[in-house]
Amino acid sequence: MAHWSPDDYADRGMREFPLGSRMVLAFVVAVLWVFSKLMWRWRMQNADELLPEAGAETGSIIICNHTSMAEVVAIYVHEYTHGRRVRAIAKSEFYRTGIVVWLFSRAGTIPVDRGTADMRALRRAQHALKRGEDVLIFPEGTRIRTDDQPVEIHGGFALMAQMAKASVAPMAVCGFRDITPKGKHIMRPRTCWMRAGEKLSLDDAPASLKRRDRLQWLEDEGMRRVYELRDALQAEHPGRK
Repeated sequence: MAHWSPDDYADRGMREFPLGSRMVLAFVVAVLWVFSKLMWRWRMQNADELLPEAGAETGSIIICNHTSMAEVVAIYVHEYTHGRRVRAIAKSEFYRTGIVVWLFSRAGTIPVDRGTADMRALRRAQHALKRGEDVLIFPEGTRIRTDDQPVEIHGGFALMAQMAKASVAPMAVCGFRDITPKGKHIMRPRTCWMRAGEKLSLDDAPASLKRRDRLQWLEDEGMRRVYELRDALQAEHPGRK
């Protein structure tokens, strides 16, 4: 197997990864597909909304609410098994131990230094999108474990969309928070739901807005649609979060 550094995995296309790494990833995804389907019984509603538009060569930025690490697995597995390659944006704090760096790099994750203008991460995401890979972002920045937990939206995906001329695909999850309730450490089998919404882009912003305001519009409207999808799922499944 060719020796690649973590930077090589972040900078090169996922379909260019060394054969050994791609075989390991395919095996892990297969195992996670079986495990997650048995444990969480998830399915993606409106899955076609995540597929590229006809003739599109650029990938999409998937934005989603964040309640559990389980939904990261489910979204990744769904994308991979539908022929898509997705790169999750992960906070650099995860990259502190060798085994995590090894796993995350081979999964195609892009580390980002939160709270800074991390142009290296933005450029990596831009290049990934230009290659046709999708980028997965949780703008809430951390898992929202309770309804009264303060939520701070971390911007950036609109700038990323502008740089790559990419669309934004809002989606939402429901039920994953109940897999491991607060204060518990053992997963429980639970049915969970995921739903994708209609894509949007900077072209959808009101023409009267200035450049910076158009970016803010995309971030606000993107998250509004995420929460609209989340609220609809929660209304259809009372008591589930």
